[in-house]
Amino acid sequence: MVDALFLGFAVLTIVSAIAALEMRSLIYGSIALMGTLGGIAGFFILLDSPFVALFQIAVYVGSIAVLILFTVMLVKRELIFKMKEDRKRRYAGIGLMLIMMVALGSLLFSSGLPSITTDEPPVDYKEIGKDFLTYYWPALIVMGLVLAGSITGAIALARRVDGVEDEQRTD
Repeated sequence: MVDALFLGFAVLTIVSAIAALEMRSLIYGSIALMGTLGGIAGFFILLDSPFVALFQIAVYVGSIAVLILFTVMLVKRELIFKMKEDRKRRYAGIGLMLIMMVALGSLLFSSGLPSITTDEPPVDYKEIGKDFLTYYWPALIVMGLVLAGSITGAIALARRVDGVEDEQRTD
């Protein structure tokens, strides 16, 4: 059962990562990025780390990816970048990806990481939550304000460009 879940999360993560890189539409690429980050959260669940998985979903899928999606939707595409594609770059990228995967895989298998055991007690998630709410609450508030400021800035940039275009049309 765990092997089937692992393969499912692996396929989801890899396919959505490739889709995020290859999509021509930035909106669909951002949605594929959310799928990739959700697949990584699935790996954390399989590693018996539900707190890290929920943090991954809340922070990356819920905040960062949505921020990217709103920014892409608000800012006009021609202002972001103009992409030049050719086959040589695509094949070079695929080749580099395969070389990196083989190198990292051989490094992982030769490291002895799968044979590591620990005698540490299990993590108490209530203590982590209590620490977040007692010691780290200023950092959480600052992160929320930074994300809100980013979205507000994206809206201001999008409105300013539209306002300039409207002024030019009336003159």
